[in-house]
Amino acid sequence: MKRLKYLTIVMVGVLLAGCNMIGPKDEELVFQLSDLQGLWLETQVKDMQHYVRFTDEQADEPGYFYGREWDEADDVFEEDLTPYGNGWFKYLFETHGGGLTEIHLMDNGGAEIPKVYVVSKLTETDLEYYEKDRKQVKFYFEKVL
Repeated sequence: MKRLKYLTIVMVGVLLAGCNMIGPKDEELVFQLSDLQGLWLETQVKDMQHYVRFTDEQADEPGYFYGREWDEADDVFEEDLTPYGNGWFKYLFETHGGGLTEIHLMDNGGAEIPKVYVVSKLTETDLEYYEKDRKQVKFYFEKVL
């Protein structure tokens, strides 16, 4: 009888441990929108001058904000961008899980080009994300402001 009781306790323990291994491998990542907002410099390549600014300016779609990107290596600066045209994008950031959707705005015909990313790291100073459908395409940034 004692042996059956001991065996039952062991089996319940094994089942509970197995359930833990079947569940989510990592805790869901939770980020702060305020950490994302600001000016970022891409750091993948030495001397790269590609900047991205995530603003707190509300876009024309609920939940979206405006952002801008430019490359000073191409002699394009933030002040050169035409508002709501080339270089501008709308973004939606999911603080739980790190989904980042950018809808890039184009001057020619008002085209909007969506890009979907997943944020893998976001601190007050570092930002890393990758393309959702092509995980090997990764981007690394350092916060400037």
